[in-house]
Amino acid sequence: MNTINLTGKVILAGAGPGDPDLITIKTVNYLQQADVVLTDRLVSEDILNRYVNKSAEIIRVGKQCRRGVSTSQKTINELIVEYALLGKLVVRLKGGDVSIFSNILDELQTLQEYNIPFEIIPGVTASLGAAAYAGIPLTAREYSTAVRILTFYKKTVLSDDYWKELAKTDDTLVFYMSSETLDDLVYKLTANNIAGNKLLAVVEQATTPLQQVYISDLYDYQNNLKGKTFLSPSLVIIGKVVSLHNKFAWFKSNNVHEHYFKPLIKASLINNKQKTETTVLV
Repeated sequence: MNTINLTGKVILAGAGPGDPDLITIKTVNYLQQADVVLTDRLVSEDILNRYVNKSAEIIRVGKQCRRGVSTSQKTINELIVEYALLGKLVVRLKGGDVSIFSNILDELQTLQEYNIPFEIIPGVTASLGAAAYAGIPLTAREYSTAVRILTFYKKTVLSDDYWKELAKTDDTLVFYMSSETLDDLVYKLTANNIAGNKLLAVVEQATTPLQQVYISDLYDYQNNLKGKTFLSPSLVIIGKVVSLHNKFAWFKSNNVHEHYFKPLIKASLINNKQKTETTVLV
């Protein structure tokens, strides 16, 4: 008796940092063929409206750091498997790049467990988008020859010894998911005597029309930015290269302080067969 293998394929793809024109052609080609798109919150609605196959099912599986309104990774994994085993072409669409601070490892392990074929397509990660649209080269002769991509989403992520090293290095430091712990981040660096010629930039909603850039001397942070609440997503850049912003800033935002990526207020899943909990955006 012959059996038919109905297993589909999963595309793990980066959508870029916000500007819908920063998505790759390869990802667009797959979105135009997709049967199902599982999309993160930090994906521009313009991408979904412009590029996704009109007959595809779009399922919003957004997450929000440190808030209880996120779609669980377990649920995302189950959806990937469910649709792939139905023979669907599934695009798992992530903000930025798929390999930088995403849960791609969980998804790869799940795909391997079920023998589901997949591809990984890179995207423009937030650090590159934020730096470019803020006019801050991450490396530059006489400023920095290396970049460190980090996170400080909770206080136990980095050891005291590593903070000492970070304060000493001339590498450009880029922190993801760290705007809510920024007060502690600056304290750790200044307490370890980071050089005074290294500045701080917070790039809010990078590459979108609502991008805002805030610059501060680390030792005058308390007077400039301490306690400020930044809109998600916000990226932190620290180093000598930040001083180049004033000279090379080229991108003009509309100076409206509102969300480009709408925050979730209720976890969501929308299924063609049945409507369970619905995403609510504010």
